[in-house]
Amino acid sequence: MTNISATDADFDLSLARPDTLGSVVRDGGTSFALFSDNAQQVDLCLYDAEGKTEIARRPLPEMEGGIWYGFLPGVGPGQVYGYRVHGDYAPDQGHRFNPAKLLLDPYARALKGDITWNDALFGYPVGQDDLTRDDRDSAPFMPKGVVVDTRYDWHHQDRLSHRWKDTVICEAHVKGLTMRHPGVVQADRGTFAGLAADPVIEHLHRIGVTAIELLPVHAFANDRHLIEKGLSNYWGYNTLSFFAPHAAYLKSGDLAEVKQAIDRFHAAGIEVILDVVYNHTCEGNEMGPTLSFRGIDNASYYLLSDDPRHCYDTTGCGNTVNVAHPMVLRMILDSLRYWVTDMHVDGFRFDLASTLGRESSGFEREGGFFAAIRQDPILAGVKLIAEPWDIGDGGYQVGGFPWPFREWNDKARDDLRGFWRRDPGLLPHVAERLSGSPVQFDHSHRPATSSINFLAAHDGFTLWDTLSYDDKHNDANGEDGRDGHDHNISHNLGCEGPTDDAAIIEARLRRAKGMLATLFMAQGVPMLLAGDAFGQSQQGNNNAYCQDNDIAWLDWESARSDLTNAVATMTALRRDLPSLISPRFVRADAEGHAHGASWLHPAGREMTEGDWDDAELRCMAKLIEMDDGAQVLILLNAGDDAEFTLPEGNWHLRLDTARDAIACDEPVTERVGCGWQSVQVLNRRVLD
Repeated sequence: MTNISATDADFDLSLARPDTLGSVVRDGGTSFALFSDNAQQVDLCLYDAEGKTEIARRPLPEMEGGIWYGFLPGVGPGQVYGYRVHGDYAPDQGHRFNPAKLLLDPYARALKGDITWNDALFGYPVGQDDLTRDDRDSAPFMPKGVVVDTRYDWHHQDRLSHRWKDTVICEAHVKGLTMRHPGVVQADRGTFAGLAADPVIEHLHRIGVTAIELLPVHAFANDRHLIEKGLSNYWGYNTLSFFAPHAAYLKSGDLAEVKQAIDRFHAAGIEVILDVVYNHTCEGNEMGPTLSFRGIDNASYYLLSDDPRHCYDTTGCGNTVNVAHPMVLRMILDSLRYWVTDMHVDGFRFDLASTLGRESSGFEREGGFFAAIRQDPILAGVKLIAEPWDIGDGGYQVGGFPWPFREWNDKARDDLRGFWRRDPGLLPHVAERLSGSPVQFDHSHRPATSSINFLAAHDGFTLWDTLSYDDKHNDANGEDGRDGHDHNISHNLGCEGPTDDAAIIEARLRRAKGMLATLFMAQGVPMLLAGDAFGQSQQGNNNAYCQDNDIAWLDWESARSDLTNAVATMTALRRDLPSLISPRFVRADAEGHAHGASWLHPAGREMTEGDWDDAELRCMAKLIEMDDGAQVLILLNAGDDAEFTLPEGNWHLRLDTARDAIACDEPVTERVGCGWQSVQVLNRRVLD
């Protein structure tokens, strides 16, 4: 290995401080600090501007509390760097120090270069067991950190902080959203430069979106096995750095490009929520590469099994980040605060969030991670969304997270899919979902906006594929169809995949509009998968994590305007009825009567126990008493044509998904015909 012992300037011990981790420009130089509780020495390695040639290597001169630190005068923005950490290579004790491996600073705000897969990236000789240390230099194959200037002249200084009851989320992928958009400049497609382009914002405005939730934008690794198969980690749930944005999403290579996109979204009134993966990293299990955390301090950063040679895995990705360690918890909180304070994001969706709540006794809703966020003056006020499960014991925790977290509600997804597929006996379940899933969320002072309701997400079928395929078609993933789950609750309505049959196309459109109307009329927070507002298909692939191509990129030129128009009408009606969505759950009085909402049989009477038990009944209505005394009636009919007897009064039909143009404003009295597989919304004003 190269042994370089001098820099243009030596460390200035008088300016060295351990209080801020990472590389921070100040006082005419840069402060460097790295946490490693079990290291014996930490070397700072400086590289040329291209990150190819090491120009200096110096041990960090100070250490306290496990933080190694030093201040280097004359070093500023643009400096490329990495670390080599010395210590015991003792896998049986959980230690995997290896100074031959260049390591990425966990706090690096920007990266230079990509991972070039080579056996030298592994701490042991590949093909042998992991007890022997591999001394090949990994630096030529490693990305490096970059010292950055974080200053930016923001046009919109404050978060938007839309009320949850007014929030409509669109889950989207930075690249997939724009790669095939004809209105986005070709050179900007697939990057943050194109993400907030005018045509994208205009579409989001049209369909009523108030927040865009981005699949992971933290720097991530493309798995070696995927690259060898000609694929890639398209979704990005394989984090390499919790601070740096993924370099491939930066057209300019400049961190400011992310801030410009967020600034533009805020100017348009759209919040930005990041999907973040703090539960595991891209280093995998003990047989994975040594890129950062494993070489810095494996025993601190990762949960280890009773035999510390092995990782303890609750994520299905090989390792689990040790959130119970105070310095690892601090790193995650520092990352979250950085993205809020420096990057101005409005909230986070936590991937496999049950892992973050794991304590020694299992999942703990009052555990350290949640307590730290809830008391944090910065983080407690942003939007916090949990994916409430992982694959470990007791990992399924829908409804188990503390306020102010909201949660993805897969029960709503499954019940709405099943109901509109005409599965029997689901009326009681759909009533729960229309009410905000109180069985799961009406406890511990949680509001009725705790449930994030969705019909489709990145993982699984798109909405249109739910109506077009009985089975998954994942052949392009190269796993002989073994990947992706089989619990799709889908129905092709007569033809597997695309068809020219007008009747099947009409049935699919009818069902799509009915499902979407149910989503937008339900209590809670609706989330759309990008493309579901115009019929996006992934050709039946329900696990497109590795498809960085036309399978997963949104096909804007094939967009169904009739479906887009319908979604725009639904969200407009949701806004036009401001009391429709309430943060308060409807509760029954001592006699069991619920004030504020009631459920009606098509005959016009209140539903009885026998009605709820009728497995073949597929039509009902929810009557909502609004705050101003007005009423809203939501009719759901997953079956054939039906007639519905209305409550007394002068009603106005506002929405009918059985029609081509679903917006209505026409008087109706006594009874109304409700078409097959459709939703109607009527309201009665106070004076009617």
